[in-house]
Amino acid sequence: MALETSAESPAPLRQVTQLLSSYLGRLGPIWVEGQVAQLNRRAGRCFLTLRDPVAEMSVSLTCHRSVLDSANPPVTEGARVVVHARVSFYERTGSLSLDAREIRPVGVGELLARLEQRRQLLAAEGLFDPRLKRPLPFLPRRVGLVTGQGSAAERDVLEVARRRWPGVEFDVRHCLVQGVSAAAQVIEAVRSLGADPEVDVIVVARGGGSVEDLLPFSDEALVRAVSRLTTPLVSAIGHEPDVPLLDLVADHRAATPTDAAKTVVPAVADELAGIAAMRHRAGQAVHGLLRREEHALESLRGRPVLAAPLSMVDERAAAVTQARDRARRSLGHRLERAHDEVGHHLARVRGLSPLSTLDRGYAVAQLPDGSVVTSVEQVAAGVELDVRVADGHVVVTTVRTTPARTTTAPSTTAPSSTEEPDATEDQA
Repeated sequence: MALETSAESPAPLRQVTQLLSSYLGRLGPIWVEGQVAQLNRRAGRCFLTLRDPVAEMSVSLTCHRSVLDSANPPVTEGARVVVHARVSFYERTGSLSLDAREIRPVGVGELLARLEQRRQLLAAEGLFDPRLKRPLPFLPRRVGLVTGQGSAAERDVLEVARRRWPGVEFDVRHCLVQGVSAAAQVIEAVRSLGADPEVDVIVVARGGGSVEDLLPFSDEALVRAVSRLTTPLVSAIGHEPDVPLLDLVADHRAATPTDAAKTVVPAVADELAGIAAMRHRAGQAVHGLLRREEHALESLRGRPVLAAPLSMVDERAAAVTQARDRARRSLGHRLERAHDEVGHHLARVRGLSPLSTLDRGYAVAQLPDGSVVTSVEQVAAGVELDVRVADGHVVVTTVRTTPARTTTAPSTTAPSSTEEPDATEDQA
């Protein structure tokens, strides 16, 4: 039943603890799974700390010594156990503990089954998706190494990597690689290296071991911490048959720590040999290209056009000269014909011009108003006439006019009308 309390009417602490003890007492015995973090044996009682590796929480566990001694195999620190216990609440200290009635160590087969179940759940979340794998850098500036202090895995990684590339730098973080606190220390080391911008790749290395020894590397919290990294991670846990969950979430899985060093750091000798081979192939390709181009140039130079390049110009120059000469001749002929035509036209114009008639002795008589005298009837006695001759004008005064005496029919030999002014002039 819920307590009805207020700031003016609070509940005593003893009442709260009594209610908690009564409620937890009604919970009855339960089965609990966890990992043994601490184990202390005393006279007739054993005191343990039971830890949840995922939630990173723990609770005190007490049992009679006979309960712990009856476990097969014996219970040690770091072991996974299933406990049948009753929840106890101590009112004086306000602490919660479990009073164990039976402790069963989790066997290898059961561990593997639980790991497989955990693997399926994490895989369903997409943590092992190959599309999330990050590529490893070709030549990392600094390699982060998470391993046990003084371990063979550390020695193998450092020696092999520096033998392959002497200039490689390492940031080594030592931590426990088995036991209760191993997963938490590995998580802290991985997060610290992942936050360092100078670290290009992280290697988590450990030698082989039993399934129980490698359990920290299948910790769910560690798997989730690695999945959130932005720095590529190489897992080198155990040997080829060992496949902890860290291998599945890592960006690359190495069979051994030595294989991890070979994967992360390229070999100087191999790279130099590759560069030399590439230079040799590039030189051959360039020399081959030059030979082909030289052959093509020789072929082009052997052609008549390039052997005597001015021959084409000479041919075109000769063609231009011939065309120019023909144009000049054609223009000359046209000018001559045009000159002749102009001469003929000029002759005809001159033959038809009144001036030519005047040159033959004829004259033109004009009245003072400028009109030409064509008949004696236009002129009276005493009228001044302007008589135009070939080389000038003569002003005369008429004395009398005499009309023509006879009229004859015109003939083909009769003088043209241009000759009549001369008759008038003579008559005048």
